[in-house]
Amino acid sequence: MGILNRKNPTTTDAWSALLSHAEKLKQQRIEGLFRQDSSRFDQFSVQLDDLLFDFSRNLADQETMQLLKQLAEEVGLADAMEKMFAGKPINETEGRPVLHMALRSANREKFKVDGKPVGQYVQAVLDQMREFTDALLKGEKAGFNGQVIKHVVNIGIGGSDLGPRMVTEALKPYHSDVQVHFVSNVDGSHLTSVLKGLKPENTLFIVASKTFTTDETMTNAKAARSWYLESGNESDIQLHFAAVTSNTEAAKSFGIREESIFEFWDWVGGRFSLWSAIGLPICCAIGFNNFQKLLSGAHEADNHFESANFEENIPVIMALLSIWNINFMGATSEAVIPYYQNLRLLPSYLQQAVMESNGKSVDRDGQPLDYQTSPVIWGAAGTDGQHAFFQQLHQGTAIVPCDFISAVNPHHSLEKNHHKLLANFLAQPQALMVGKTEDAVKTELASKGLNQDSINKLAPFKRFEGNRPSNLFLFKKITPHALGKLIAFYEHKIFVQGILWNIFSFDQWGVELGKGLATEMYQSLTGSGGEPTPEIAKLLEVIKDFKDG
Repeated sequence: MGILNRKNPTTTDAWSALLSHAEKLKQQRIEGLFRQDSSRFDQFSVQLDDLLFDFSRNLADQETMQLLKQLAEEVGLADAMEKMFAGKPINETEGRPVLHMALRSANREKFKVDGKPVGQYVQAVLDQMREFTDALLKGEKAGFNGQVIKHVVNIGIGGSDLGPRMVTEALKPYHSDVQVHFVSNVDGSHLTSVLKGLKPENTLFIVASKTFTTDETMTNAKAARSWYLESGNESDIQLHFAAVTSNTEAAKSFGIREESIFEFWDWVGGRFSLWSAIGLPICCAIGFNNFQKLLSGAHEADNHFESANFEENIPVIMALLSIWNINFMGATSEAVIPYYQNLRLLPSYLQQAVMESNGKSVDRDGQPLDYQTSPVIWGAAGTDGQHAFFQQLHQGTAIVPCDFISAVNPHHSLEKNHHKLLANFLAQPQALMVGKTEDAVKTELASKGLNQDSINKLAPFKRFEGNRPSNLFLFKKITPHALGKLIAFYEHKIFVQGILWNIFSFDQWGVELGKGLATEMYQSLTGSGGEPTPEIAKLLEVIKDFKDG
């Protein structure tokens, strides 16, 4: 018996009841549920200060929500939540606790690892981050010839890139004069394009790697080091490089001084680490005070998740409805569509957070699953997405549940633009829900003077099935605090889904296979390894021909 319960959800009474219930609801329409219940919006929405979460446009009724709650209870969700917040090693395959909540808590001393409070360590790193970024933004950090640092380049990949990059982009209205750039891809064109136009004398690199051995990150870091050394001296590397890592000695060997090495811990998963020193580039972009507001928003979400009843618990509801749509209504993907241009990277960030966490095919006993787990996560900023993939959402054969995200108050003064943005934000989920019947299409075409033959031919193509589910997140304004809250809600949604699916959400062994094979391929490409397999040998011949030719 492990730390977490081993309960196959399909063996519960609630799962059986939900299967039968789903067949009945498939005969209904979401708009019909509104007609049946005049208070549906009030019962299927939660307001938490400056955030409204509206989940009323799902093909779900009160019985659905009660059965989903029963499922959560039968698999022991409350017990799993308690164990996570208590610092139990719920990441069982790696023997680690999961405590990214400690990074943003106002009461960090309650979080313990192996019985020891972690608050003092978290606070020490936060103090170090404040001192570093305050000096940077005051113009007190200079390069090798005395020029003030004006550019920061974060070199990382995965969780060391996606989270900080997404948040930095999302909070553009709060940016300082220091420009922050990101390099992740080992493709040399990424680093080359970022460095183009930068000067070594006023550029600072942050190398973000927990082990300081991540291949892509260290390859880019060494290339950046060589670029710097074309102008600067090796003795001044300490002025131009900082590190976020648990491998202090390796960072020192690289030439980074100890006060510029920021620690983070193995009880923080990479894709949940933007709240840690991995968020240093965020601090460089928006200042430490705004970074603290980001943390406080996430902390508010943590408190809500830990204390709210399941019926009013936003992350729990998000997860339960996702499981409803995936396991009982047949959805295989979910779209995240922010109607806020600066949040355009949120879908990419959530791809990793969700799919690396819950893209699992064995249960907590290592047995193959016979039910679906993680959906494919995708999306783009509205209104751009409306002119790209919304055709699929409205008339495609696959049902794709959508999360629409927007804010009432913008950071700009273009009022007409914002009203049109909000109009689209409101219109798209409504259109997905109501659709348009063939009779309505025919009436519309007739009003335009088309003859009956043309009407009959066109009508099937202009018909919309509707009855497609969505959630709405509406903020007063996208501030650091509001963004922190939103991200933390998605994090907790992932956790709840993993508990209900009886999987481990906090390991990522699937990432490792390709890494090992890439090492073998590199040796084959450079002639430093053994004999390649026949199929790879053929590809190597083509590569050699293309290179020589």
